[in-house]
Amino acid sequence: MTTPAPADALRPHAEQVYAGELRALAGADDRPRPPRWRMSPWAVVTYLLGGTLADGTVIMPKYVGARRLVEVAVATLATDRALLLLGVPGTAKSWVSEHLAAAVSGSSTLMVQGTSGTAEEAIRYGWNYARLIAEGPSDAALVPSPVMRAMEAGSIARIEELTRIPADVQDALITVLSEKTLPVPELGREAQARKGFNVIATANDRDKGVNELSSALRRRFNTVVLPLPVDAESEVAIVASRVAELAASLELPPVPPAMEEIRRVVQVFRELRSGLTTDGRTRLKSPSGTLSTAEAISVVTSGISLSAHFGDGRLRPDDIAGGLVGAVIRDPVTDRVAWEEYLDVVIREREGWSEFYEACREVR
Repeated sequence: MTTPAPADALRPHAEQVYAGELRALAGADDRPRPPRWRMSPWAVVTYLLGGTLADGTVIMPKYVGARRLVEVAVATLATDRALLLLGVPGTAKSWVSEHLAAAVSGSSTLMVQGTSGTAEEAIRYGWNYARLIAEGPSDAALVPSPVMRAMEAGSIARIEELTRIPADVQDALITVLSEKTLPVPELGREAQARKGFNVIATANDRDKGVNELSSALRRRFNTVVLPLPVDAESEVAIVASRVAELAASLELPPVPPAMEEIRRVVQVFRELRSGLTTDGRTRLKSPSGTLSTAEAISVVTSGISLSAHFGDGRLRPDDIAGGLVGAVIRDPVTDRVAWEEYLDVVIREREGWSEFYEACREVR
């Protein structure tokens, strides 16, 4: 179980922030539950997508997207197949992974963060070398990985950025996912997964070719692709909601909601992502960055901080411009050309955007 968060924790875990909702759902849930699940698959989907319980308890949505997609992901976890959440950066893969683990197992902390330096011990097990040298191989000297601990507890293990992990380390998962065992030859035994164990992995579309999954490993996963928001209003709602949560968590001085500026950021990102203006009349050069919803949230949150601490307490275009330009221009040559063309051809001519245009010109 996850320990209680300190009162001033900067970023509490999902099961800590939404403990009340999880208790209410589990208490009201009378549907069949897979072994060791805290609630039924139906209740897990309700926790992710939001709803109102019979007693009037409101469950806030954690993910805005197609219900069927979430149902497929949750149903996968109730089988012997692992779940791979795939998508471009910023499509809430880690966010969904965390909330799924919190709802199913009550803890989202059994996690391996994938990097190019992730070693096999992070997936299998390691050793306390002082005890190993002094006593030889023993259970006391064994240091279980998060995956091994999840197997023994019958809970969910999370692996973030799976394709960032070297291919030979990735393959340590094959036996775990196919045989549901983890051999420990040094001790002449194995760890067997208990019912309720499964793995949620995340990977970015943009990482294809970095450390591609072997066909043997890919077959052990059901893949669910998380898309970018379908329409602008959905994306605006996501950005507004997450910005409000972050501002409260960071205890930023209150700034009145500025939906006009949020819509502006979302529109700029969506147009540059698609390479086409909203009215379909002008084709655009797309920058090299992803310009994801997560980056839009970051731009608006940064703007609120600027406005609260250095502005007049109202979110204005010049509070947004610096963060937005920084998000767009990743390559100082090609991205700058695309951005300046967009500014001069589209933004300068757009009615009601003159203040935003001037603010962006100042930082370009």
